[in-house]
Amino acid sequence: MNRRTKSDLMRFLGGLPADCEVYAPVERDGIVTFEAIGSGDEVLLDYGNSRISPRHVLLPRMETLLTSCAGDRCASECTCSSRPIVLFGTRPCDARAFLLLDEVFCAGKTRDVYYGDRRDLLTIVSIGCTQPLETCFCVTTGGGPMSTEGSDILLEDCGDGYEVHAVTGRGKGFAAAHGLLDPSREGEWADVPDRGPRPAIEPPVDLGALKIALDGSFEDPLWLALTEKCLGCGICSFLCPSCHCFDIVDEEAGGVCTRKRVWDSCQFSCFTEQASGFNPRPTGRERYRQRIMHKFSYCMENYGRPGCVGCGRCVSECPVNLDIRQVLAAFGGRGGDG
Repeated sequence: MNRRTKSDLMRFLGGLPADCEVYAPVERDGIVTFEAIGSGDEVLLDYGNSRISPRHVLLPRMETLLTSCAGDRCASECTCSSRPIVLFGTRPCDARAFLLLDEVFCAGKTRDVYYGDRRDLLTIVSIGCTQPLETCFCVTTGGGPMSTEGSDILLEDCGDGYEVHAVTGRGKGFAAAHGLLDPSREGEWADVPDRGPRPAIEPPVDLGALKIALDGSFEDPLWLALTEKCLGCGICSFLCPSCHCFDIVDEEAGGVCTRKRVWDSCQFSCFTEQASGFNPRPTGRERYRQRIMHKFSYCMENYGRPGCVGCGRCVSECPVNLDIRQVLAAFGGRGGDG
């Protein structure tokens, strides 16, 4: 079997080339997040899920797109690093989220060069879930604790070590080059075998039927009842691995103008406010409806997949306990207490 111990994985991380950018789950001030690491000793292998998703690895919270200097008539675009990027230890739900971001930023007529250039350099090494959290509902959105979607390599925790499954061609080459696998066993790499019952988790729903129900619910008074306690704080958007709304901001300091892209949220009251002062989504009802419709109707229609991977962060971190599973249950889904 292609099995590696925890010590093997630490040696693997320590042996990655110095020109790699390596991001992995670490604990910072009591919060598990994905950050650049300098040593394998920083990495958490045994964790439920990070509070903060690894979305920022490809879509930074703030990034400079270009700078210009009017006096010297100079202008420069931001150029992304050409260093290989390794995202290690992500959960399958977060790996699946990158597939949606790929559709948004790379599959259209115009490729987003900032996201796309980073994506071309990225290798994702995921660790399957053995104990999903109570707030997880990845099965509901089409995934699972051992889903290989979006991962280049999937590590399966077998108690005394990790079984290594190379999923993509990129993963096969990477695993062979860095000692994670024996190249002579290539035929055994891709498939994750059935090892018996997996941990209990929310049952799947018919996403097609849910989309139909949502499409007919636009004026349903249930939206107000479900979302009247929403604060519009945007935590759900900022923690979500698949949300991708952003704003473009121009700044000037010392004669140098900078254009930046920053994360935004459809839950903010000013998100759709027009220059005239008119706002087509004036209350939390319209804004939260947009969030759910976007994830479970518009994304299904445009990309063939929901804009949610069931990671549960918006459930566990909502300050007013607004549970998206109960919202889905109210419109024909199952899960939560609804």
